[in-house]
Amino acid sequence: MQKTEIAQVLFAPPTSELRFLPEGPYPLGPAKISWVAIQHGANATVGSLNILDLNAGENRSYLLPGRPGFAFPCTDPGKFIVGCERHLGFFNVSSGHWSSFGGSIDADRFGTIINDGIVWENNLLFGTKDLQFATRKAGLYLFRGRDQALIRLRDDQICSNGKGIRRTSDGLELLDIDSPTKKVVGYPLDIENGTLGSPYTLIDLTADDAVPDGAILTPDHKSIIISMYNPHPAPWGETRQYSLADGALEQVWQTPESPQNTCPQLVEFQGKICLVITTAVEHMPLERQPRSPNAGSLFIAPTRFDSLGDVARFPS
Repeated sequence: MQKTEIAQVLFAPPTSELRFLPEGPYPLGPAKISWVAIQHGANATVGSLNILDLNAGENRSYLLPGRPGFAFPCTDPGKFIVGCERHLGFFNVSSGHWSSFGGSIDADRFGTIINDGIVWENNLLFGTKDLQFATRKAGLYLFRGRDQALIRLRDDQICSNGKGIRRTSDGLELLDIDSPTKKVVGYPLDIENGTLGSPYTLIDLTADDAVPDGAILTPDHKSIIISMYNPHPAPWGETRQYSLADGALEQVWQTPESPQNTCPQLVEFQGKICLVITTAVEHMPLERQPRSPNAGSLFIAPTRFDSLGDVARFPS
């Protein structure tokens, strides 16, 4: 039976730059997360890595040399692997040092930058997005840890977003969202050989007004939690949990006065497993923003989970 929870504002960024496009929350330990502000405004070409202390409500922001699509903590404390513009790189929050590598991302394309990603063991899977959200030219990539190889798996996406990896009886399965398609698809994934099998639809949301954005698997890998980006006027936004077995809607988390949900993530807070949801102001007309005063805030809500599930750190 479907259940609905009302999320509460966890952190309202104090500047318009940080409220514009928050995404990618990731647990750093109990009551502590990182997140990225992808773009500090409609015409900005930079963004930031942010670290939020949930207990204190204190957020530290670190300017990056471009627009980040994701940032994941490394095994070295204070170090993150970041997808920024068309480069992978390491960023050290203590020193502020940025070191770039993997610079051949979408080298034969114009107008794309790195977007969402996921860490799996010592590998990184990530995609890019067409900045105009119009042309099938964005890539889907594997950075294979064993030999540091960068492998392009697809070159025909528009906006590569939420991802998950799980083991099946046939091997690994990559779950992926190319947002404009409004579908969650699965691929057989062979990391050793750097290949994807043929895609198959797991969840079809094409009839929905909202667009699926960031996503995570539930700890048991039986369901997927998707943040829905609703570009239309609405009193709240939604992040939803769907069964991967039959596509049934199992849970809804509402974000009052903030319809553009971007990413979900589980975090341990006050002894419980909670859901953090990022939301955005991006593309919201100025005349609508007073009706959505919580847009750009980070929200938190209770869950029924007893563990965080996959919380990988990238080996540095």
